[in-house]
Amino acid sequence: MTEIVQSMEGLSALKPAAPEQPRHVQKLDAHGRAYATGKRKNAVARVWIRPGSGKITVNTRPVEVFFARPVLRMLIQQPLVTANRNGQYDIVCTVSGGGLSGQAGAVRHGISKALTYFEPELRTPLKRGGFLTRDPRVVERKKYGKAKARRSFQFSKR
Repeated sequence: MTEIVQSMEGLSALKPAAPEQPRHVQKLDAHGRAYATGKRKNAVARVWIRPGSGKITVNTRPVEVFFARPVLRMLIQQPLVTANRNGQYDIVCTVSGGGLSGQAGAVRHGISKALTYFEPELRTPLKRGGFLTRDPRVVERKKYGKAKARRSFQFSKR
């Protein structure tokens, strides 16, 4: 019994193998910006955010010019509105590939990831809203013997 007590005392003196790191750590570059890439369909967006007045720039143009449709602008604003950070960050993005809808989805995904790098405590509400999940839906490939991915050639009985 005394051996067990002595071995237990020896365990308490041991240090943990690795020092415990803080759970929430900001990931910022030298300029104090958070960087993330977002993807949707064939579009890839590179996003940088930093504290500011809420100005969003896409490919060196204001978001109102690049995404003229209000639905696309609303899609981009969703992560900021969910996190109650609307108008608190300046966002600069470069986006390429795909169409306008895919590009807007890629920018939204990138903004969500960059927000979690800047404020790690926002990860939970953004994850609940589904903003951090990469949408896996992409265009189905065309198959041989078919007109498109699933559409068959026109059939004639005679």
